[in-house]
Amino acid sequence: MAEISERSARAFAQGIAAFWEARLGARLLGVYVIGSLAHGGFSGRYSDIDMALVAEGGVAPPDLEAMRAHANALAHDHAAKLSLFWTDRGFSAGRMPPLDRVDYLDHAMPLIERERVRPARPALAAIRAYLAGQPFANWADGARGFSALAALRPEDHKPYIRALLYPARFVYSWHTGRMASNDAAVDFLNTDAPAGLDLDLIGRALACRQQARDPDHLFAERATLLRQIEACATLLAAAG
Repeated sequence: MAEISERSARAFAQGIAAFWEARLGARLLGVYVIGSLAHGGFSGRYSDIDMALVAEGGVAPPDLEAMRAHANALAHDHAAKLSLFWTDRGFSAGRMPPLDRVDYLDHAMPLIERERVRPARPALAAIRAYLAGQPFANWADGARGFSALAALRPEDHKPYIRALLYPARFVYSWHTGRMASNDAAVDFLNTDAPAGLDLDLIGRALACRQQARDPDHLFAERATLLRQIEACATLLAAAG
């Protein structure tokens, strides 16, 4: 996937916000950047362009399809990185998982805002229940898959770096109930990490991400991902 600048990512996000303003009119309550464009650590190679949308009644599949077509017309390489989290006024519909709701509450930077809707903050127990479900299962399945690969393809670079860094983000959110940059999550491990977690490998994965390098030099340590899964699973086991 092409590397893009933070400036062009923000300009692209502004174009997506303009699309939603034209599409939804008065129903649009706000469009925001979240993720690394909001809380720092954006990587032109490895980051997504994370956005949040709040609208009266939410949005429908045809709206999302039209956005994708518009995004591809704006910039195909940027469109491939676009990840939209959306919901209605009551935060009761759409795609807005608990951690992304927290990111919206703590870090969302408005591109268009008619009204700032502030939902209830998910409790730490809700964050942990969410993390222990599909996010952990998806990461563990992907990590096991990487551990068994014989070679790392170019299209694997981004998901492999994410698999290496995920334990830091998992542990940070598990303990704090918040989202933060990869840098902050890795730094948090220095004070509170589960036994058996390979912090050195995570640190080198972060350096690779910061330098926008290929992760091939880290591929020889792919089997370590199995131990990373076991270390993170101790947090789940301790919580019952």
